[in-house]
Amino acid sequence: MITILVKKNLIVQFFLRTLILSITETSASVFNNVTCTTNQTFTPNSTFHKNLNTVLFSLSSNVTNDVRFFNTTSGNDSNKVYGLYMCRGDVPFALCRECIGFATQKIPSSCPSSKEAVIWYNECLLRYSYRFIFMKMETWPRYKIEIPMGDPVLLQSKRFYSALRSVLNVLPKEAALSLGGFNKYAVKQENASASVTLYGLAQCTPDLSAGDCRRCIEVAVVEFPKDCCGGSIGETVFFPSCFVRFETYPFYQHSETSAAATTTKGGRNIPTNVVAIIVVLVVILAVILSTGCCLLLIKAKKRRRASHRENFVLEFKNSESLEFDFATIEIATNMFSEDSKIGRGGYGQVYKGTLPSGQEIAVKRLSKTSGQGAEEFKNEVMLIAKLQHRNLVRLIGFCLEDQEKILVYEYVPNKSLDHFLFDSRKQKQLTWPERYNIIKGIARGILYLHEDSRLKIIHRDIKPSNVLLDNNMNPKISDFGMARMVAIEQVQGHTNRVVGTYGYMSPEYAMHGQFSEKSDVFSFGVMVLEIISGKKNSCSFESRRIDDLLSHAWNQWKDESPFQMLDPIMQESYSPNEVEKCVQIGLLCVQENPDDRPTMGTVVSYLNNVSIEMPFPMEPAFFMHGRTRRNSGHSAGHESYSGHSTNYSLSSSSLQNLP
Repeated sequence: MITILVKKNLIVQFFLRTLILSITETSASVFNNVTCTTNQTFTPNSTFHKNLNTVLFSLSSNVTNDVRFFNTTSGNDSNKVYGLYMCRGDVPFALCRECIGFATQKIPSSCPSSKEAVIWYNECLLRYSYRFIFMKMETWPRYKIEIPMGDPVLLQSKRFYSALRSVLNVLPKEAALSLGGFNKYAVKQENASASVTLYGLAQCTPDLSAGDCRRCIEVAVVEFPKDCCGGSIGETVFFPSCFVRFETYPFYQHSETSAAATTTKGGRNIPTNVVAIIVVLVVILAVILSTGCCLLLIKAKKRRRASHRENFVLEFKNSESLEFDFATIEIATNMFSEDSKIGRGGYGQVYKGTLPSGQEIAVKRLSKTSGQGAEEFKNEVMLIAKLQHRNLVRLIGFCLEDQEKILVYEYVPNKSLDHFLFDSRKQKQLTWPERYNIIKGIARGILYLHEDSRLKIIHRDIKPSNVLLDNNMNPKISDFGMARMVAIEQVQGHTNRVVGTYGYMSPEYAMHGQFSEKSDVFSFGVMVLEIISGKKNSCSFESRRIDDLLSHAWNQWKDESPFQMLDPIMQESYSPNEVEKCVQIGLLCVQENPDDRPTMGTVVSYLNNVSIEMPFPMEPAFFMHGRTRRNSGHSAGHESYSGHSTNYSLSSSSLQNLP
């Protein structure tokens, strides 16, 4: 009997380990934002820096079972560092540990010289400071996420906002009184319609008093819309001391995460939250297996050449609220009239429209004879629907009806960057502060694509015409029809179908079809030099000219006269340090060897830190001289990848927009 029990325990332990490994591999901590101070900085390898490393190591090493909050200090006097972390009350221990591990790695690279910083993930927060931050309610800095895509009828209903008010009114009190099972944590759900349930969650750092916790959450709740029509099916507000979130799907685990323990016959204490985690893991594993089977069925249907619409709806079975009918789009654009036309994209016309709610939209109607088929259409929708960043254009919905393939975006009133940059009359509207802000915004957007989304996304067509400008001249990267999704650990990819725009392509991509995140870095470097000079890069594979922009920039840098390439329209209204820094960044980004180019994370650090040292650039890639143009025919080509991961790519499109 004892032997049987031992074997049974071994089997149970093996099963649990398998489940934990499965969920650890399939889950991923979702990064939201990091905020760094700029007024208090430290120098590398200083005493403060060493104390900060000690604090971060201590935080990452003290993530143990049932420990979801931990604070620590290191050092004395002006070099003392305070640090803390908190995991969300419902996440499993393995995901909590993973999240804190990610946070302690990302925060020093994102804030390399800041004496105070806070980083938010969906599953945890981590912060450090040069000042005492324990047991203090702090609501600045703050970060907000909105998910605006939803059913207009639902979002305008009184029942939805009544349910939202009910949830948000209860959460502050329940979290302060620790009614959620974990200290300073609470969840609440309410029916918003016959088929939609609203889920809410609030949490404070456990070192706050009950009164401070309640006040912190109440301040955060003020940021949410309580009356029609905020237009959001989900929002999150992050403070350093608390956060609040609501969604129309169950994003949290419903089981309470109490620290109470039960005792097995063998005398070992098993926390009740471990039992809850086991149940959740079993359910998640079943969902994973079911999802895998569904994907196989979808793939089989594609091979049998089922209709594009059926396949699309299957892949977006949870995204009905994104879909518009064709009649609505026709009314919004006045039957696609010429007066509504505002431009032409890579694959069709772009129209301005107005929805019945009054919201202005940009409608991209793909040409029936364009190179983009259903795969490219799905590529763009699948990418943009998952991306939420202030420097990326926001997708509102799509239409896939009969032969029509339509994308509906937020309307960005100031059109694209090239309309200002290369127009002699409009150039004057781009002052240096605005240009510098545009450079930093584009860099943040590309960094999000490369590092902060769940999959590494390579845009492959970064250029001024694909950067839209809002009312405040903030940049938004658009046109993801040629982007590629690759696994995080993947180094580079290869294709025989080169797509993009000559003049912005990196040499290894244009000549050999090799693309990586460093391909986007090269394109960004070209665009930085264009923004500084107000001139378009004249490089062409059919040209032997030596006066292209990269050559000009290098010559001016080499002659120690970088300001000679500055757009004369700006005259004296510029910051010499910022201009010189941007010229140097642009030249570093267009190095011929991809390994010599910085990552976008490094570029953002250069732009955000005044005192950081940058390497001296070498001669840029003059790859257009004396070489023949690559044959980039439109026939289907072979595509392959190098690295150790699964190929997540979708079909790319044909070459467009030759200068």
